[in-house]
Amino acid sequence: MFTGIIEATGTVADFKLKGQQWQLLINCPGLDMSDVQLGDSIAVNGCCLTVTSFDSSHFVADVSNETIDLTSFGQLAAGSLVNLEKALTPRTRLGGHLVSGHVDGLGELLSKAPDGDSERLVFRVPDPLAKYISSKGSICIDGTSLTVNAVDGACFSVNIIPHTQQETIIHRYQVGQHVNIEVDQIARYLERLMLGDDAAKPSTALDEDFLRKHGFA
Repeated sequence: MFTGIIEATGTVADFKLKGQQWQLLINCPGLDMSDVQLGDSIAVNGCCLTVTSFDSSHFVADVSNETIDLTSFGQLAAGSLVNLEKALTPRTRLGGHLVSGHVDGLGELLSKAPDGDSERLVFRVPDPLAKYISSKGSICIDGTSLTVNAVDGACFSVNIIPHTQQETIIHRYQVGQHVNIEVDQIARYLERLMLGDDAAKPSTALDEDFLRKHGFA
């Protein structure tokens, strides 16, 4: 589990296919590795990866083909800048929101514009994810916990303050770029809970007919 508060940015030193598995080497001099052990989890752009080897300024993680297919990792190459966060502990301040490090899908940056000293970014997500995103709710973009400012269909906007611009990779985003999206866990569990006993039945859709039947519409 993570908080969505980025601890450092790192640089991809190498990303190569080793046998049937991809291997990612991250240069991370700004991340405190003194308490890291083999097998620990580190979120890289919001994707939970397992540390397979490390030293004081680098770590290596294996990346499955499924992760390549479902995340923005296919865009990574040597020199790419990434967001990093170590897994939370019982003593960690929960400054963002509970983040699992399991990417739900890819979002696309539609626009970015100045908003005072901040920047206003608008993203589009795949239609199936739109129902989990609400105004003033939480969203995780490349591992960064952010508050949703407004929602319009499958599009939503966030406000990026100067501190977040400086401490994460968000300032490098370009229109058209794809980013890792993790929706709020509470929204996912609430959907499942609303199915009630029907959750045990295959292919049950939480649609308008279901909501009307159960008094929600």
